[in-house]
Amino acid sequence: MRMRPLSVAERDVETPTVSLSALLAGNKDIEGRTALRLAAYVEEIIASGFPAIRGLPPRVRRVELDAYLDNVVEREFPEQGYLVRRPAVLRAWLAAYAAATSTTATYSKILDAATAGLANKPAKETTLAYRDALSSLWLLDDLPAWIPGHNHLDRLGQSSRHYLADPALAARLLGLDAVALLRAEQGSINLSEGTVLGALFEHLVALSVHTYAETAEARVSHLRTRNNVHEVDLIVQHADGRVLAIEVKLADRVEDADTRHLHWLRERIGGDLIDAVVVYAGGHAYRRRDGVAVVPLALLGP
Repeated sequence: MRMRPLSVAERDVETPTVSLSALLAGNKDIEGRTALRLAAYVEEIIASGFPAIRGLPPRVRRVELDAYLDNVVEREFPEQGYLVRRPAVLRAWLAAYAAATSTTATYSKILDAATAGLANKPAKETTLAYRDALSSLWLLDDLPAWIPGHNHLDRLGQSSRHYLADPALAARLLGLDAVALLRAEQGSINLSEGTVLGALFEHLVALSVHTYAETAEARVSHLRTRNNVHEVDLIVQHADGRVLAIEVKLADRVEDADTRHLHWLRERIGGDLIDAVVVYAGGHAYRRRDGVAVVPLALLGP
């Protein structure tokens, strides 16, 4: 069983009022309030879900996370049988991968971003070796594309969505602390479809949902059509094949436009959609008039 870093519910920052297992069982009751807002979620991103690190002072925490990454490059790679001739290139590849958080960027695009300006770039086989070694070290936690059990949908994309084991590692690789993340909220970075903070918030949600889904013996994936017209951030598949669809929004309110992909999916798969949820950074858990549940991340639990 994969042991992931702590989910938000396991960090004991709030008492969850909405159970993922209950949603998968068809429970429609949605309620609860939280005082946690954007700054608190930024702190959770930066603090990490590593129990021995998250309680440390910020400066010590940054040193520990950097040391963790250095250990992967300098010691654990060789121990896995992979010779790293240019550690700086591997570190740059990891930073480019972090910049691709919550996207389906190709590995060739990640390599190009990591080696911009280098005439002698690593071969494709080398980058695939990076991926395989990092996966075996549990440092990558890619989210596979959803493949429906019934032929409701066609033209679905097959690319995985990229995540590291913990969003704090991605933030360190990008050189971002809490102040920088809040300052960059309205900005964007290469390979990220949206803001840096939006991508890392989605990463934090995905980490937590993975843990809750395993408790319910469910699987997590994502949905994206090949033409990029429709996508759903997280698809939680029940053992019976039906699914719970989750959209992630870094906002303190949910607008009609935020639910359009959920409605599209409901129209396409009908009764195979157990429920539709938007996980956001607001303070109130409720159900919209259109039937979509709106749940603060802090109030979602197993």
